[in-house]
Amino acid sequence: MSKEYAQNKIKDALKLCNGNQKLARQQIVALALEDTDLLKSLVSPHLDGIVAYQVERVASGRAEKEDQHPEIPLPKIDDEFGMKLLRAAVSDDVTVFGRDNMRAPRKRKIASKQHIEAIHKLASSRRQQDKRDK
Repeated sequence: MSKEYAQNKIKDALKLCNGNQKLARQQIVALALEDTDLLKSLVSPHLDGIVAYQVERVASGRAEKEDQHPEIPLPKIDDEFGMKLLRAAVSDDVTVFGRDNMRAPRKRKIASKQHIEAIHKLASSRRQQDKRDK
């Protein structure tokens, strides 16, 4: 009754769930909790490994350590965090990593009249020098 019984129950569960393995697993677990014969047939091939693991766990003292240190609950995550992150990603006025203390780059100013005259003077003197060299 061991292997065949479990296989038949699994086949029945797969047919009932139209081949959906996840639903079939859930149904088999529910059946195994009520049917001890099914539970024994499912567990018997793995019983040596299960027992060996548990004996080693108790003998090494890990079982006591696990009892002394219960699992710490995870901190509550701020629900607004994701929205804040998205807003920061699409915003134009965002601090760039590594440039926290720097100002925003200045826009180019219009050149002064004096500056333009100086450029023209330099350019004209360059043209005159090129004419002399020829």
